Amino acid sequence: MSDIIRLLPDSVANQIAAGEVIQRPASVIKELVENAVDAGASSISIIIKDAGRTLIQVVDNGSGMSDTDARMAFERHATSKIKNADDLFALRTMGFRGEALASIAAIAQIDLRTMLRGASLGTRLLINGSKVESQEPEACVAGTNIMVKNLFFNVPARRKFLKKDSVEMSNIMREFERLALVNTEIEFTLIHNDVTVQQLRRGNLKQRIVELFGKGIDKQIIPINAEVSFVKLSGFVSLPEHARRRNSLQYFFVNGRNMRHPYFHKAVVSCYEHLIAPDVQPNYFINFEVDPATIDVNIHPTKHEIKFEDEKVIWQVLVAAIREALGKFNAVPGIDFDTEGSPEIPTFAPNVRGEHGIDIDPKYNPFTNERGHQSSKPGSMGRNDHHKLVQDWEKLYQNFSANGESQPGNTAGSEEFTVDSVLNQVSSEIDTMGDKFDAIPGIDTAMTTTGVLQIANRYILAPCSEGVMVIDRRRAHIRVLYERFLSLAREHRLSSQHILFPETITLSPADNVVLTSLCPTLTPLGFELSYQGNNKWSIYSAPAELGNVNVAESILSIIALAGETGNEPGDKLYEQLALSMARTAATNSHYNMSDIEAEQLLSDLFSLSTPTYTPDGMTIIATIPLEELSRRL
Repeated sequence: MSDIIRLLPDSVANQIAAGEVIQRPASVIKELVENAVDAGASSISIIIKDAGRTLIQVVDNGSGMSDTDARMAFERHATSKIKNADDLFALRTMGFRGEALASIAAIAQIDLRTMLRGASLGTRLLINGSKVESQEPEACVAGTNIMVKNLFFNVPARRKFLKKDSVEMSNIMREFERLALVNTEIEFTLIHNDVTVQQLRRGNLKQRIVELFGKGIDKQIIPINAEVSFVKLSGFVSLPEHARRRNSLQYFFVNGRNMRHPYFHKAVVSCYEHLIAPDVQPNYFINFEVDPATIDVNIHPTKHEIKFEDEKVIWQVLVAAIREALGKFNAVPGIDFDTEGSPEIPTFAPNVRGEHGIDIDPKYNPFTNERGHQSSKPGSMGRNDHHKLVQDWEKLYQNFSANGESQPGNTAGSEEFTVDSVLNQVSSEIDTMGDKFDAIPGIDTAMTTTGVLQIANRYILAPCSEGVMVIDRRRAHIRVLYERFLSLAREHRLSSQHILFPETITLSPADNVVLTSLCPTLTPLGFELSYQGNNKWSIYSAPAELGNVNVAESILSIIALAGETGNEPGDKLYEQLALSMARTAATNSHYNMSDIEAEQLLSDLFSLSTPTYTPDGMTIIATIPLEELSRRL
């Protein structure tokens, strides 16, 4: 049998590497800008056309390259950043793997002009799908000017999976934000289709944050600083009242490099426990400075994931720094011991008559059931008042158990909640109403419109022929609202309701791009928005079907969904909008739904063709069989 293992050609190997390193135009910008940073550039311009499909051009004033280096830079695993394996543990540059330029050249057309500082002549290099077409001397300025044209021109399957321009542009903006935040000493310019989108000056981190996200954020963030032998922390976190339900600004940097770190994110969030609602997130911009030998950045080709040697110890330093900052800026509630200006409370003097002439009857006992006589003294209590007070005290204490402890979740007059008590109640309902059930389309069960039981404002229990149905109340509501909104959206029958006091939202540059592209679709659905400049929008009208729902939250939810999926208006955008609106408008555990409303919700749910799952595949209904009830009881 002949040998079957062979080496892949360089062109094929480079395309395989491109699948890991270059997922979209934003990936190309990341790699090229990081090369410019490593070259010592103090000014970087990014010029793109058609959200990077047609052209991505990065111009820098860095060190430039010789003609030989320019040619070698596009060879696989060719790099100037490291010389041996030991250098991997002392990295201070952004790139080092030697894969980026080779990967980009494999799936695009390259036009490179570069010249060393102090040289009189540069070089121009043309590459087409990894194949060098020409290299000639060229008169150009010091630094590097690289153009990447027709991305994925030779990989049509990859090009087909690119999202629409607004979504790809949003991804570019997010990558641009990360690069700009971590390189505050560099001037950045971003131009899209001949329009200057961003122009950032050199400055410190706070100035860069304000330039990117607006002046309003200046008063929303507070500084954090901490330094120990193994780590130095600096940056900013948001005050609790400015935490966001969606589109939080959350950035970690280490040694001038962006990173994602779920463990440290959890540390930040833990500092806001009891200060913010569970469904909101704080903003943060936190920089870690550590010895390069204590981190590993060579985990993934994109270098976003980084492993720390002392994660648990750094967690403690991070938590202490944030809590100190929150306490210093009075973000954590405390006890106010300042008595200046507070009313004076007189000391108790039993023999002194009160200032307002109130008499105290020493024989009066509000806890007895004896019937007293009407007193003529001011402040005394008559017979009817006395009897009412006794009844009020009885109501107050009837929710307490025999040992004097209140039962959580109970209301006055309700029995103690246990699993067995619920199963007993449901079993009783099954026995008394089992002959009234009707078949439900789509599931092999039956239900009644009476006798539902709500638990913890989250679940609805209803008897069925097989046992007990447990319905997730919020998911059921999402399903019902989704179908309603979807039908109205497709027919453009969502009625518009004017907002008395227009709401204003400030977006990140990336989200601003998405909302701009969505406006033509949102207008016929009942939304009226106006751009105010500086990424600010005013909302004047919204679909009346949203009711009292926060309109700004609904818009942010729509932006998030559109940014994730990037579907065209004629494809699945209506489904996105309907799901976003349904999620925003659906009830949560804070809402006390009446039994009548719960019964109507079930009736609406089971009138649908698919009542068992939410539009995004979450289970709505679970059934507890009769056998399980019998076993437990």
